[in-house]
Amino acid sequence: MKITVIGGGPGGLYFSILTKKAMPHCQIDIYERNKPDDSFGFGVVFSDETLGEFLKRDMQSYELIRSKFAYWDDIIVARDGESVNIAGNGFCGCSRKTLLQLLQQRCIEEGVNLHFEQNVDDLSQFADSDIILASDGIASAIRTQYQKEFGTKIELKKNRFVWLGSTKPLDAFTYFFRSTPHGTIVAHSYQYEEGMSTWIFECSDETWQKHGFEVTNEEDTMTKIAEIFKEELDGHPLISNKSHWRQFPHVTNQNWHHNNIVLLGDAKATAHYSIGSGTKLAMDCAIGLSDAVIANPNNVQAAFEQYDKTRRNTVEMIQYAAIVSLDWFENMDRHMQHSFQQFAFGCMTRSKKVTYENLRLRDSSFTDKVLEEFNDNCNVNIKNQSAAFSKFKLREIELPNRIVMAPMGQYSATDGLVSDWHLVHYGSRATGGVGLIIAEMTAISETGRITEGCAGIYNAEQLNQWKKITDFIHNNTETKIGIQLGHSGRKGATKKPWEGNGPMETPWDLISASPIAFNENFSIPKEMTLEDMAEIKAQFVQAAKNADEAGFDMIELQAHHGFLLASFLSPLTNIRTDEYGGSIENRLKYPLAIFKAIRDVFPSEKPISVRISATDWAENGISEQEVLTIATAFKSAGADIINVSTGNTVAGQKPLTGRMWQTPFSDAVRNTIHIPTITAGYIQDIDQINTIILNRRADLVALGRPLLLDANFVRNAQAYEQFQANDIPNPYKMGVSHLYLLKASERKQVETMKKALKPKSNKK
Repeated sequence: MKITVIGGGPGGLYFSILTKKAMPHCQIDIYERNKPDDSFGFGVVFSDETLGEFLKRDMQSYELIRSKFAYWDDIIVARDGESVNIAGNGFCGCSRKTLLQLLQQRCIEEGVNLHFEQNVDDLSQFADSDIILASDGIASAIRTQYQKEFGTKIELKKNRFVWLGSTKPLDAFTYFFRSTPHGTIVAHSYQYEEGMSTWIFECSDETWQKHGFEVTNEEDTMTKIAEIFKEELDGHPLISNKSHWRQFPHVTNQNWHHNNIVLLGDAKATAHYSIGSGTKLAMDCAIGLSDAVIANPNNVQAAFEQYDKTRRNTVEMIQYAAIVSLDWFENMDRHMQHSFQQFAFGCMTRSKKVTYENLRLRDSSFTDKVLEEFNDNCNVNIKNQSAAFSKFKLREIELPNRIVMAPMGQYSATDGLVSDWHLVHYGSRATGGVGLIIAEMTAISETGRITEGCAGIYNAEQLNQWKKITDFIHNNTETKIGIQLGHSGRKGATKKPWEGNGPMETPWDLISASPIAFNENFSIPKEMTLEDMAEIKAQFVQAAKNADEAGFDMIELQAHHGFLLASFLSPLTNIRTDEYGGSIENRLKYPLAIFKAIRDVFPSEKPISVRISATDWAENGISEQEVLTIATAFKSAGADIINVSTGNTVAGQKPLTGRMWQTPFSDAVRNTIHIPTITAGYIQDIDQINTIILNRRADLVALGRPLLLDANFVRNAQAYEQFQANDIPNPYKMGVSHLYLLKASERKQVETMKKALKPKSNKK
């Protein structure tokens, strides 16, 4: 087999070492446009886990790298003179130039042919190669030549950054945050060899512009940065190496191979440096590609397919975590308002890969500080009380904890009437300890239902049935219960989920902001007239009165997921030309009028929530600024909390899902508009809930599916946390001794396993 590698970076070199070592008779040639000792940038970072993989793959490379790196166990978060050390984070730094030289040495030892100062722009000379490996960096000429075939997308992120070095010694990987008159600047800094450290400075474009930085003016950059970070640099100089300001390019490729060409490293995919090194990602993928080639020596296409199959999911997960991490840094100014320990905790958990429990196992002294600060801010006198089980007040309603049951439709009502099913369903979650139940979307009219099985509150019989449920909850638990009032709009007259979830065979007439069908299977709704709008408004008002009479503690107004009120808010569903269409201020008018009307008739001591979709996950959908405008308007009108959801506005949405995936949207609303928020979205355990609340990304966390099959989720979580709940119903208290011992034992076993699986320290 003949393999040609274009680009002599760490990924291409490591692939060549592993492949030549396993297949000595194959010919591998590496063509690098630079000299052997050229290197741009300063240091690279590897985690304990990555080093462990190197150890398994090639002992010689591992020992060479290990002999040259600087190791640290701590991460320091510093902000304007305050700092905190977080232990238990195993990393090492290595000079990029040194790494390249060590890997070049291993290539020579294994018989790989190295060709330097070879700028390849014509692949025809390698027509006899079985594999052409394009590892020629972010600006890959090969990828650019075949960008259509690879399906290349490059998105420049908002922040500006510059990569510098210094002689300042550092004992730990350190984030230095500095407030300036023009905004926040952060230095991502670490030592990579004795007497040398890497400093990547990052700030928003606005901050960059106001400071008067210039892209290629290195001297000016160093002068200004050195003055801003003079305390952190402590008299040590900054060093440049083609240190130009850049915006991070987020690179993705739909296809990783084309004919006999395969992509590797930054040519294939980039991950923001805030979650680790692109070098690590390149070398991990080099391992995957080498494994695939070794397993399929006579079938290149099969090798490429294996490479894609085994690595794509991991790469995309890393890229997603990197984007979430980058989002945190793009909003540094927003986070700087938080108290210091919370800020540091947010920095450490920004990508959602690291959680409260991860950090507690690494360094409990740090998480104790975070929890103590949180409890002090909440006026909690109990030491180390779990954040999830702290109380929360909305107007005169005090919730016993921060866990909410999301409004999950049961589709089990008859003519809008709830039944014993609903009594058991909601009652069991209340005895199970949920702090707040938000009952399923409840229609304000018969034709406002989503399905024929949806609940309603538009007549006296329905009101009385709901009152049986609220009375049971109030008489037997400390749980509070709210009701989501809404109208299905263009998404009404739908089959129940288990019946196919399409339109009913004989649907009723639909209405919406504009005559746009939800999809090709739904009928086109009628555009609401002023008379329609007045009628719907009156129905909302009556439903709010009914909700109060039925004993609900709170109302949530349904203005999300493309239902009737939401259809006014999104530009994808509102193309009206009257005063209710066009600008976001116009699109807001009708939903806001509905809110004000129900606020006027609902008792002042009871809160009202509004649930919104913070993105449509579709091109030309609602913008971030429009969402902030919406939240501000509802806050000004008297909303007490915003339930921040996303999507489901249009059928062609393309959401980016993952654990805790909607929390950044809640974060943006909460910490920009300064209103409490509820978040939801693939939140599965108490650890994630604590992480979100301690981060102040939300004040309440709503669970949907986790509570469907586990009515006692909260009780199990309280036992896991050893939280002594005082709201357990008397008939159930005998079970405490058993459950708390069981969960304590389970937690101990899990923590022991996590500690055992932690990669061994590679510290010399």
